[in-house]
Amino acid sequence: GDIIRETGKIAFAGGAALNVKLNQKIIARDEVKELFVQPAASDAGTAIGAASYVIAGKGIELEKMEHVYLGPEFTNEQCIEACQNYKTEDGQAVKFEQIDEVPQRIAKLLADGNPVSWFQGRMEFGPRALGGRSILGCPSVEGVANRINEQIKFRERWRPFCPSMLDTVAPKMLKTDHPAPFMTFTFEVNDGWAERVPEVVHEDGTARAQAVKEDINPRYYALLKELEKLTGNGVALNTSLNRRGEPVVCTPEDALNMFYGSDLQYLIMQDILVTKA
Repeated sequence: GDIIRETGKIAFAGGAALNVKLNQKIIARDEVKELFVQPAASDAGTAIGAASYVIAGKGIELEKMEHVYLGPEFTNEQCIEACQNYKTEDGQAVKFEQIDEVPQRIAKLLADGNPVSWFQGRMEFGPRALGGRSILGCPSVEGVANRINEQIKFRERWRPFCPSMLDTVAPKMLKTDHPAPFMTFTFEVNDGWAERVPEVVHEDGTARAQAVKEDINPRYYALLKELEKLTGNGVALNTSLNRRGEPVVCTPEDALNMFYGSDLQYLIMQDILVTKA
């Protein structure tokens, strides 16, 4: 209580910290200016706690946690090799091509109403898909959430999908200026935005949002910018790259297994675009 009164800031690390509705209520309190929720707030987060304890014991100042892109990354060559070695259930070769202007090409697919498997850069640490291992959709396209459910996720429809947005869009769409890097809060949405991006706004008028910074994830940011040019909204529907009941995809082989075990039509791995007939 004294810390909150003096600084206006709180930090959460336990599993209960992933209760996004509770977090929304906490930051609505007048005495709370900012709430930091460690984005892997589960047993996995003990690794951060242990490392932080040792670093602090050595007198080294801890760095602010700006992102969770801490997992493996794969090159175009590794993605191509995975495609060449993979055989579908009917024995067919993988149809793939290396493309230029990835953000522009993928934004056009999204704006045309297609869900896309997005496999880029280092994998996220923690339970949230934040633009490294994601399934994306255009939230202004009516029915895209249902389509993703039918093709891959099979989640209850009352569970809303979440928006990733440009950090320049967040102050316009959300009724708060609170930081939103990790999808650990729900926020009330400003008037008009439920009509603009209905596929990512819950029926109670809230969204579990991620505000994307260009210097943290430049390729994802570029995709959102291209989507903004095409649709007027720098917002993407974002859900984790996995089938229901399975862990989030890590490797190119994982991505291909998931892709061919679903009805999704497009998978982009780095610059390698995989399509189905």
